[in-house]
Amino acid sequence: MTSPFRDVASGGVAPSDPPASAIVLIGPMGAGKTSVGRRVARALGVNFADTDKLVVRDHGPIPAIFERFGEARFRELERAAVSESLAAGGVVALGGGAILDPATRADLAAHRVAFLTVSPKVVSGRIHGTDRPLLADTDPVARWQSIYAERRSLYEEVADITLDTSTGPLAAVVAEIVAWAQQPQNAEEHA
Repeated sequence: MTSPFRDVASGGVAPSDPPASAIVLIGPMGAGKTSVGRRVARALGVNFADTDKLVVRDHGPIPAIFERFGEARFRELERAAVSESLAAGGVVALGGGAILDPATRADLAAHRVAFLTVSPKVVSGRIHGTDRPLLADTDPVARWQSIYAERRSLYEEVADITLDTSTGPLAAVVAEIVAWAQQPQNAEEHA
């Protein structure tokens, strides 16, 4: 079976190449998109991109971007990182708020999208002590719950599958995504 992915690390995508298909991980902050994404990419033998890490690589720390330029500018930079990552294919972990951009949601129709969820109880340990600007609040978990509630319908709108990362080893979630990614794509997935 020929993989629907290409490893662009060794030479990139030629301008005449059709857009690469990607496995895209979406979900709230702390759902494990980066950890799961790295492992899925390794298992599939494809490249991995984390859009938040691309923004940091190209523009500096996210908290500094928020402080100096505001959330709107961060979202512009994030959108560019999303476009770059989706064009390259492989496995892509989107930042939790990337889904807010209508163009990103439209672009996801050409890709396979896994929505990773996590319970508030579990996420509290994952986000404790982080420097996430949107969680700079006296009660970060309550703020996380509010943000998740605002975005959940958008995640569900574009997702082909939903997996919870709250219990069990992440290896089980990775294995399920890998098995799903290796199945032929169903035409109704993006209908």
